[in-house]
Amino acid sequence: MATKEFIVAIELGSSKVTGIAGQKNLDGSINVLAVVKEESSSFIRKGVAYNIDKTALCISNIVKKLTNQLKTEITKVYVGVGGQSIRSVRNVITKDLPVDTKVTEQMVIDLMDANNMVKYPDQEILDVAIQEYKIDSQYQSDPVGIQCSRLEGNFLNILQRYTFYKNLNKCFENAGVNVAQMFISPIALADSVLTETEKRSGCALVDIGADTTTVSVYNKNVLRHLAVIPLGSRNITKDIASLQIEESDAEKMKLKYGCAYTDNADIDNNLKLPIDADRSVDSRKFIEIVEGRLEEIIENVWNQIPSDYYEKLLLGGIILTGGGSNFKNIEKAFYNYTHLDKIRVAKFVNHTVKSNNADINAKNGMMNTILGLLIKGDQNCAGVEVDPTNLFDSNNTASLNGPIALGQRADTAKRPGVVPTEAEKRKAEEEAQRKREEEERRKEEEELERKRIEEEEKKKREEERKLNSPLNKGMRWLKKVVKEITTDE
Repeated sequence: MATKEFIVAIELGSSKVTGIAGQKNLDGSINVLAVVKEESSSFIRKGVAYNIDKTALCISNIVKKLTNQLKTEITKVYVGVGGQSIRSVRNVITKDLPVDTKVTEQMVIDLMDANNMVKYPDQEILDVAIQEYKIDSQYQSDPVGIQCSRLEGNFLNILQRYTFYKNLNKCFENAGVNVAQMFISPIALADSVLTETEKRSGCALVDIGADTTTVSVYNKNVLRHLAVIPLGSRNITKDIASLQIEESDAEKMKLKYGCAYTDNADIDNNLKLPIDADRSVDSRKFIEIVEGRLEEIIENVWNQIPSDYYEKLLLGGIILTGGGSNFKNIEKAFYNYTHLDKIRVAKFVNHTVKSNNADINAKNGMMNTILGLLIKGDQNCAGVEVDPTNLFDSNNTASLNGPIALGQRADTAKRPGVVPTEAEKRKAEEEAQRKREEEERRKEEEELERKRIEEEEKKKREEERKLNSPLNKGMRWLKKVVKEITTDE
């Protein structure tokens, strides 16, 4: 049967799991072929899969629905890694060198390897953003070829709790879905909504989701800080529901009446906001609840941005995205707290996307992350065409139920924001162990050879010493004299 070419990505969100399939065109645009969603609030909390079985079943259903729409087998998918436990930690590795030593590429690699070997309790290093290198007292982005006596590497390690990382891998393994690559979702999002100017001049990307708000700080095109705040727009819904309102009604009211900032002079103390035909809530009370929680989120966001960035290093301003960025006057609310002039809402990705899907065409920031994952994908995820009326036939579901090799990929080159799967980590660790053993054997052989040479040289020196000793010299002189006398006679 004929085959197609398309890319598939899956995002595990706190409110829903989203699967998307699309094709890349030569001009860089994206054709979205299919989008499917499933509710996830019962098994994913704050972006983390807590119920492995339910998450695996959901992933399997997403893939089956996409397969049904595409009429083509899906051989692998791209996956976004995010959630509450994602955070960044700075680390410095130093190496003292002899005076005026020229830095080599191997020295830089050794610094990176030393950083990657750092262990954090219950944490897994997902990715490393190289900040800069310090050559004696000067900072450089590329130190190779420069002479110095001290080399320092500054790294930003992106961590996640090992349990969550392991669970995510287990979910896809149990679902029988092969992973093409795992991307760190905030980095994929930043690459798709930020401009090069914003990254270079310095900016903060704030993704306000359902259960979490993610803050990514960039400067000089490098990620400088990453944090996930355990607060999102669902907290506002729950606050409204505390007025003895059903959560579903509270969500509707939030979407209809919610505003991030309302001038006090514009508040009508007599106005009632209808909940349904029989009930209503005071407008001022509603406004105070919404603004109070949003102010808490904004305060936490601002606390995540290093203080030395406020005036000089955030020239690109703050960029808001995600479902929570749709609140009316959200820019004004952020300005009132941060006093930054440059604040914009990224409603859509920077790429041209062609789609008939209503959620994508709404361009409200809620599909930016999944589109960012799709944009970063570069491997064909399509298999053979299948009969959509018989998806459960053994010939049609090989990619769903057959043996999988988690983490296999055609392109093994490391890219920024790429998270290795457990299988890849094991393979890398085995390869590193093999190299360490080879290095140890090489050093042992070199040490044995060094000792052999030293022993030979020592023996040679001893022979020379004996040969040149006064006694030997005297004996040689005496033999010479005796020989001369004998010859004369």
